[in-house]
Amino acid sequence: MQPFIKHTGVAVPLIKDDINTDQVAPVQAMRALKPDYKALLFMRAKQRDDGSEDPDFVLNKPQFRNPGILVTGHNFGAGSSREAAVWGMLANNIRVIVARSFADIYRENCLQNGLLPVTLAPGDAEAFEKRVIEANGAAPFTVDLETQTISGPGGPDIKFDIPASDRTRLLEGLDDIGMTLKHADEIKAFEKRIAAAQPWLQTATDSRIHK
Repeated sequence: MQPFIKHTGVAVPLIKDDINTDQVAPVQAMRALKPDYKALLFMRAKQRDDGSEDPDFVLNKPQFRNPGILVTGHNFGAGSSREAAVWGMLANNIRVIVARSFADIYRENCLQNGLLPVTLAPGDAEAFEKRVIEANGAAPFTVDLETQTISGPGGPDIKFDIPASDRTRLLEGLDDIGMTLKHADEIKAFEKRIAAAQPWLQTATDSRIHK
């Protein structure tokens, strides 16, 4: 997994609640052997009923065609567990999502793939959304995980909180296996203690083998 230290990019305001994973990554477009994850992102929302591009959808606007940060509302990523809804973000260079709140499974998928999910305090969220709308893609914002700050046009740096384990995972680029291996010495020490205290377990035969 690619580590996340700092990311600078255009912040895209998609200020809506309850955006689900099928809206983010439509399942019909995922049936190809090798889906185009860049094109997959919000594929239906980008198009009119006749298949032509919808110029009113925010990611189709010229200033937001090269996004870096998505800014959205409550309960982002609701619905089915679908990693493609994260892969589509990464394929478009969106490495940060700032939301009022996240669906739990989607947030976990973000962490497992090196995408930083940020939830701000209500007052900070409102102020940041206003700054993003006013910037209108003319200047980028920077999200720094080491200092846990968001900086950019229109105001002072904004602090955000993130659990220490999630911060470590992203900074070091670790998936679940990588996080476990950070404790390899403790695991080996535990195994030695168990082997000494309960030696019969080391030679016991699994009864299921002989059934």
